[in-house]
Parts: sequence; structure tokens; C-alpha cells
Amino acid sequence: MSAHKEPSNIGRVLSFLREWDSGGSSVRCRMVNSFLGKNTGKSLYELELEFADVASLFLARLTTWMRLTYMQGTFLGLQLKAIGIFLSASCHDQYLMEFLDDGGVLTLLVILSQSETNEDDKTEALHLLLTISNAGRKYKEFICEKHGVKIVAECMTMSNTNHTQETGKALMESLSYGNPTYQDQVYKSLIDLMSCTSPKAQQLVLQTLHAVQLKQEIAHHSIVKPLLNMLRSPHIEVQTEAINLILDLRHYNVRGLLLSGLVTLLRPIRKEEEQHPKTQETERTEITGSLPEFLQQAAAAKTIRLVAEKDKELSEELLHLGVIQQLLHAMGNRKHTDSQIQASLALKHLVHLFPEIEKHIEGVMGSTLFAAFISKADTLYMNMDERQAESLL
Repeated sequence: MSAHKEPSNIGRVLSFLREWDSGGSSVRCRMVNSFLGKNTGKSLYELELEFADVASLFLARLTTWMRLTYMQGTFLGLQLKAIGIFLSASCHDQYLMEFLDDGGVLTLLVILSQSETNEDDKTEALHLLLTISNAGRKYKEFICEKHGVKIVAECMTMSNTNHTQETGKALMESLSYGNPTYQDQVYKSLIDLMSCTSPKAQQLVLQTLHAVQLKQEIAHHSIVKPLLNMLRSPHIEVQTEAINLILDLRHYNVRGLLLSGLVTLLRPIRKEEEQHPKTQETERTEITGSLPEFLQQAAAAKTIRLVAEKDKELSEELLHLGVIQQLLHAMGNRKHTDSQIQASLALKHLVHLFPEIEKHIEGVMGSTLFAAFISKADTLYMNMDERQAESLL
């Protein structure tokens, strides 16, 4: 008989389990704290040695206790940490399958969907699901079959703490890899998540979507509109992530939609203008728009410049889309300095690429303003008076 099967060891474990079964919450709390202190970081072999080959009996008790009491929340964090010792143990497939069979994953997903669950407990539940997902394809599929993608996505966007959002991001990325059956579901869920209102969640969603997109052969057309809307964000970290994704999407099937969308954003069109188009006789040289529209205008000009710097072929496509006139319009927006700066920089790069457009631009600007533009495009707005700005609109 091996050492861990000696009667004295088995007797100790049975006594431990009897104490658990007969004890109340305070007794179990004390026992779990002791368990955590002695067994954190142990392998499956070490846990089985500690529990005389019946560690699974304690895991089952922990899972049941959590399932019956998670609504109270009192001991949920402790329960999740104890279960995590089993799920993170090396060579842990046995414990994972037992946890799934006992309804553990379903309980974790319910915990995430409860508004009453505190953020620390949600983060711990996400950590457990991440451990399960990282164990392989069948575990990823099991989580997805139980509507895990939707629940994790909602948890991620509704959360107000970085730890929960970061862990949710890691789990969404994990579910998208090595999971061909549900990869598209994860991808489209991330596209939908761009409409969330939390700036931190938007940033993480864009980062995750970017990583997932690189593993896709094509881009779904539904990505274009919400991605361009991200350029309205007043948060530079959100704009930066959106622009980086747009730059990589230039290699995909949606590049035409993105380019035309970017050019359109250089001239914000209000609803009343769509319903009552201005004629040449009645047109007023006045910029109208909201701050989000102007932020989007500036970000679109910046993105156009970055696209042009990376790809001359796409620069030619932009010319065919009328980007020159639209950039001139943005340069005349005296209500938003950054629009003027970004449009000037983009236009100067296009002039550098295509010298043949120089004469046309000088004709629109006038020789004095054009000379200032060529000399220092990023400060042109400082040398532009109202009459000159109106001439660009």
C-alpha cells in the first residue's frame, strides 16, 4: 500500500469530509482558508496525495456549496479561489471534467450575469472560465454552447473595473483561438460590442477585435460603420486602437467601404442638409457640426494620411474618391483646429506623392496661402484668415 493510501491518511481525509458535511458556513469557511494556505499551486498528483486519492470528493463539495449559496455572495470569493486550485492544477483534465459534469461552468456564467455579484467575484469567475477555455477546444465549445460569449461580452461592457474588463478581454481572445466552430460567433460579438459606452471597454474590445481579425481571411461588412463611429471618441486611446484596426483592414475585402467612409467623414452632413441640399446660389460658407463630428473629421483626416503613407495604390483610390476637395473643406474648419492640422498634413503628403495636383490646390488656396501650406502645413491654420478659410469650403 502506497503512503498516501495508508489507513491513517484515509481516516484523516474521511474525518475532514465528515466535518465538512456536518459543519455550518463558519466551519466551512475556516476549512477552505486552511485548504488555500496549504494547497495553492499544487499539481493534481500533490492534491491526490493530500486527499488520499479522493480529492474529487472535496471538489464536488466545493462546487455544490457554491451552486447553492452564490446568490448570497458571502463566501463566493473564497469558494472560487478554492475551486481555482483544482482547475489550475497541472494535469488537471480530471478535475475540469468533474467540474463541468457538476454544472460548474453554468454556475460561473450565472454568477457573471447577476448584477448583484461584486466585481472581485466576477473577475475571479472570469479567471476560472479562462483557465477552462485555455485547456482546449472541447472546453471552449462547452462554454460557447452555454451562451458564454454573450454573457462574457455583457459582463465586460457593463463592468466598471479594469481587472474585470481585462480578464473578460483575455477570455474572449481565448475563446476565439482554436475554436473554429464558434470563432465567427466571437468575432461578430466583438463587432457588436463596439457600441458599448465605456471608453476602457471600447479600447479592450478594439484590441481584441484586432487580434481576432488578423486570424480571419475576410472581414465582415458590419465592422465598417461601428469602427468609423469609434473615431468620434474624445479618448485618444480609443481613437488610436480604431485607427490601427482600420490600417490593417486595408488588406481586407472592406477596404473600399472604409476608404469611401473616411472621405465622407471629412465633410460632416447634417440631416437638415440631406433633406434640403444647398444650391450654388444659396450655399453659405459656414461649417456646421457637433464636437463628436469634428473629432471624427480630424481622426478621418489623420487615418487618410497614415493610409497614404503606407500604400500609394490606396492613395490613388482616395484621389478617385474626391479626397482632395474634402481635405480642403476640413482645412477650412476654423471651429476645430485639429481638423485643420490633420487635413493639412494629409493633403501635403498627397501633394508629395502626386505633384500633378499641386496646380489645382494652389488655384483653390491662392498663392500666398499655398506657399504657407508648402512651408509648414501643421501651422497653416495660424496663418489663415476667415476669408481664406471660407474659400476652402
